[in-house]
Amino acid sequence: MPNKATAVWNGSVRGGKGTISTATGALHDANYSFAARFEGAETGTTPEELIAAAHAGCYSMALSALLGAAGLTPYSIKTHAAVTLAKVDEGFAITRIALSTTANVPGASKDVFQQAAADAKVGCPVSKLFANNTEITVEARLV
Repeated sequence: MPNKATAVWNGSVRGGKGTISTATGALHDANYSFAARFEGAETGTTPEELIAAAHAGCYSMALSALLGAAGLTPYSIKTHAAVTLAKVDEGFAITRIALSTTANVPGASKDVFQQAAADAKVGCPVSKLFANNTEITVEARLV
């Protein structure tokens, strides 16, 4: 089942601006711009912010599935993703994604949890997308 989104850009790369919308309406005409992406402007989103959200959500679900396969039901999993866009020889690239997750999993041992966290990093579809060209790190903690 394909998931769909639309991006519209108007104007030059530096002076222009755009909007991003998803078919579900979760995002509707969310603003994005050069200033938001490269200059730290406080308004608007960026493609990298959307990738961070996707990776955090994907990783949390993958971790839940792996814990479930081990007979554990998480009470909560909260994942923060930080996506780094950096200048490289041929332009810009996503060079690093740092995942930090905290989970409340009744009955989970530290070893079982850490193994599931490592396996989720490898098995999450968004991680697989970046696996051969981006450093992905995970810091996982039981609470």
